[in-house]
Amino acid sequence: MSDSIIIVGGGIGGLSAALALLRKGFDVTVLEQASELKEIGAGVHMGPNGTAALFGLGLREQLMDQGVVAMKREMRIWNTGEAWSLEAHGAGAQERYGVPYLLLHRADLHGALRDAVLALKPDAVVLKSKVESLQHDPSGAQVTTHDGRVFRGKAVIGADGVHSVIRKQLGRDITARYSGNMFWRGLVPIDLVPARERDIAGGWFSPNATVTCYPVHRGELLNFVGTVSRSDWTELSWTQQGTTEECLKDFEGWHPHIIQMIENMGTPYKWGLFQFDTLQEWTDGCVTLLGDACHPTRPSLGQGAVMAIEDGVVLARAMEACQGNVLEALQRYQAARVERTTKIVAASWTEARTRNGDDLADPEKARAFMNARFSSNTVNNFYDWIFAYKAHEVEI
Repeated sequence: MSDSIIIVGGGIGGLSAALALLRKGFDVTVLEQASELKEIGAGVHMGPNGTAALFGLGLREQLMDQGVVAMKREMRIWNTGEAWSLEAHGAGAQERYGVPYLLLHRADLHGALRDAVLALKPDAVVLKSKVESLQHDPSGAQVTTHDGRVFRGKAVIGADGVHSVIRKQLGRDITARYSGNMFWRGLVPIDLVPARERDIAGGWFSPNATVTCYPVHRGELLNFVGTVSRSDWTELSWTQQGTTEECLKDFEGWHPHIIQMIENMGTPYKWGLFQFDTLQEWTDGCVTLLGDACHPTRPSLGQGAVMAIEDGVVLARAMEACQGNVLEALQRYQAARVERTTKIVAASWTEARTRNGDDLADPEKARAFMNARFSSNTVNNFYDWIFAYKAHEVEI
């Protein structure tokens, strides 16, 4: 049996785990089903807990160069644009948490992780390797790909997302339930964005919809994500194309700056928001899961990718603490992560259920709604336990 640790999935979570393990002297093999190692999607919020984890993996220079430090975080009323500033989520993040709040293009983050992994082990990633089956016992595990190749290792890590083959092989599948909401996303060249919005990480709220927009990729692009209520969605996909006209219809009556963003973001993409069960047991012997494979969440707190990064860091620390004793290490990893990830998923749905309301249709009531929801104390109390977490230091 090989001493390598097999990681199934070459996304942000899988590469974070690979990098963390390689930096601690463990051998890894990452199996990625795609023919090219790249990330789809657009922007990703990197709260201070995520930034701390990535900086601890040695990526400070690359991410500070490619990302945007969130200096202005504002919550806005959908039609008037009236703003509430969140200091601790912007310029104050460094002082409060010791690291900045970063705004990143997913491809930039994925590329930084990929390059760091390949710098430590040039042949770490095996492309065109769609895993179809898993066999394991306490002494090790093996996976078989669609074309019959067999990869053996002392552990298998399922970092293969919500459709996880490894999770299914463990007999721990999760149910997807449509939430009643769908997302629009796209990227806007920054010079086509209203000047007022170019350096702001903004959240806009209406009675039944939300927009999140922020600069990424050295400030050259603006990431746009809109959430609207919609009852007729069935497809579990992140890559369905929509039209500008359809998107504009969903945001009729919104502030002119939002309309201008939509008109200039090219082809918008759309996907339905599904709620999944959160596993409480995701380890079986020398096999475990991380990221969306075991705790998929909605993006309302910007913690989906961050939780996967944290998982990878804590997993590597558990392996180090147990001196490579896989069975003990994977149990300690799960024990260190399950309560936090379950709590974050629950908080994400709680936040989403309270972000819209009928009061936002009336300007005076909207101000009272926003004052209550986005006071400094309210926001800090809600987020401090999330942002102050240090994956490289938490007890294992």
